[in-house]
Amino acid sequence: MKWYKKTPDSLIIVASILVLFTVLTWIIPAGAYDRELVGSRSFVVPGTYHEVEQSHQSIGALLQAPIHGFTSASEIIAFVLLVGGAFAMMTATGALDAFLFRILKIARSKPSMKLWIIAILMCVFSIAGMTFGMSEETLVFVLLTIPLAKSMGYDSIVGMAIPFVGAGVGFAGAAFNPFTVGIAQGIAELAPFSGFGYRLAVGAVFTLIAILFVCRYASRIDSGKVKPFFGTSVEHKEVEEKQLTLARGIILFLFLASLVAIIVGAIKLDWYIPEICALFLSLGVLSSIISRAGATKAVESFYEGVKAMIPAAIIIGLSKSILVVADDGQIIDTMLFTVASSVEGLPRAVSVQLMFFIQGFINFFIPSGSGQAAITMPIMTPLSDILGISRQTAVLAYQFGDGLFNMVIPTSGVTMGILSIAGIPFNIWIKWIWKLMLILIVVSMLFLVLPTGVFEWN
Repeated sequence: MKWYKKTPDSLIIVASILVLFTVLTWIIPAGAYDRELVGSRSFVVPGTYHEVEQSHQSIGALLQAPIHGFTSASEIIAFVLLVGGAFAMMTATGALDAFLFRILKIARSKPSMKLWIIAILMCVFSIAGMTFGMSEETLVFVLLTIPLAKSMGYDSIVGMAIPFVGAGVGFAGAAFNPFTVGIAQGIAELAPFSGFGYRLAVGAVFTLIAILFVCRYASRIDSGKVKPFFGTSVEHKEVEEKQLTLARGIILFLFLASLVAIIVGAIKLDWYIPEICALFLSLGVLSSIISRAGATKAVESFYEGVKAMIPAAIIIGLSKSILVVADDGQIIDTMLFTVASSVEGLPRAVSVQLMFFIQGFINFFIPSGSGQAAITMPIMTPLSDILGISRQTAVLAYQFGDGLFNMVIPTSGVTMGILSIAGIPFNIWIKWIWKLMLILIVVSMLFLVLPTGVFEWN
């Protein structure tokens, strides 16, 4: 038996972290910042940190944390289950299989095109991450990219990396993401999406690095230098040859139109999980009607899709329970105060790097980009003024800390959920991605230094 088969399941890893944080509520002093309500959001008031009465989390609180975590993450869990079911209704029509087979024929007739297919798809997902902050949606798209990758002779890691890493690097660049940059710049009192030119350059470089990394791994599989990892918890059948009929063509057009609608809706109409979920449900129902699948077959497909997403839903809910324990134990603000205070009195080039790593550290506890912005930017904004660092650079440090580390933190429901879907153990994922993360971190540090010494970025 290979060593990776002996490693703990993602559920065990997340549960262990939950226990650890319960213990930390007995070790780390409880503290809190004052907060003020601006509109519908609560913001930290800088300079107001104070100790509060210790709130130790008991065994009872530990055992109750999962249900509170599931309740807190109910919207995204419902999104994963419902969209998984709707996606299965669409795939049951054979439309995607027909499309994938067309791509597969191109890849098999021209082997050099396989890497181009990976590159183009990663560019598409990067743009999605950069513009409307694609994150949770990758849980659905991996059901499409894993069988595509396997049909081209690659493994689940390549299939997962196409949407997840592609969207992740775009999310870190985030030139126009209203849920991260938009909120962070609003708190920092900067014009919406100002400085986007520099962020576009950042996103382009990140995307190029990610594509080269994934394509290099894929080419090493082709050459036999790397043994592919095929483990998966979801049954992905080989793509079968199916004719691209008129009905299937219409379904593919609706699918493409849905993707465009998601981008436009997220940017222009403030769409989020409920609207995107409704769109996918509509797509699933219309696909069944157009293909004349029949009510019984459509319902069976829906149930199969929901069943496949259950492990991911459980991981998402349990990951959220970690944050519930930390918040109830009132240790998050204490950790925030401690790490934020450590950057004072240092050179700008050093301070901005520490701000980056502090944001990454905080992201372990607050994986939500908008939530992290609301909590940290009210502190980092005045801190950047004191240190002589532009507020745009402070926002960029937040972006990097939030976006890049999202791809490797076990407290992220999306990360652990998508690993569960792909059947990739967490340690295998870290072993594969650590070199890419190191490269991206070094490049990020360079992009942060430039505005502090080479040019002024306001």
